[in-house]
Amino acid sequence: MVLSECYGSVKYALIFINLIFLVVGLAAAGLAVWMLTDQTFLMSLSQEQHNFSAGLYILLAAGILMLLVAFLGCCGAIRSSQCMLVGFFSCLLVVIVAQIAAGAWLYTNSNSLEELVKSSLINTVKNKYSVEESYTQAVDSFQSDLGCCGATGPSDWTGSKYATKDASLPVSLTVSGEANNVYRVPESCCKVKDSPDCAAAREIKVASEVNFHAIYNEGCIDKLMDFLNSQKNVVIGVAAGIGVLELLGLIFSLVLCCTIGSSNRYKA
Repeated sequence: MVLSECYGSVKYALIFINLIFLVVGLAAAGLAVWMLTDQTFLMSLSQEQHNFSAGLYILLAAGILMLLVAFLGCCGAIRSSQCMLVGFFSCLLVVIVAQIAAGAWLYTNSNSLEELVKSSLINTVKNKYSVEESYTQAVDSFQSDLGCCGATGPSDWTGSKYATKDASLPVSLTVSGEANNVYRVPESCCKVKDSPDCAAAREIKVASEVNFHAIYNEGCIDKLMDFLNSQKNVVIGVAAGIGVLELLGLIFSLVLCCTIGSSNRYKA
């Protein structure tokens, strides 16, 4: 009787855990599909588009694998199938090993990743903005949402294709008092758009002070790093929670397998 109650508790606990895995898998797969189809998404700023796409396909594969894990776990628990539970245990173990490897790689390469994002964003500001629509929309959204201007600051727009697109505003990088010694920043750099202060502050003379009352003074890299650091505890908490659930999934699947195996021996 006690064994039956314990078996039932472990069974339903495993089903509940796998429902969470199902949600996680759907979220990962859905996010990957969205980012692959929506090229205006922030990460379309990537300088190496093929590397970005490869990363998204890996995320998609991870989501599909998590869905397979959830399917095997739920069906194995409901049908009391040792074969499915062994498959669940094996797939989940692969997921855990891959997560540990990915986490270790991200930790050891965090500095190089930051430099890659920085160089990618600078390249986008200098060469992609106003030239390719998807990049233009992504930068405008990024600057407006984070309250920033350029990769490291408004001066990043000096000599950019956007700043020199208007033939009436050629940029000279020499310091002089000539009227053409001017560059401009996008409207998304303004704190209050469609205002007289914004229109006037967007035209900036090289080596002169920027009107920081109207223009954001921080670069988007610093803003992004601040945002990621502020969310670090949340990410760690979610990762730890998922890790605990995965560990419980391994333990519960082993318990069910052993219980089912013992029951089959008794019947024989």
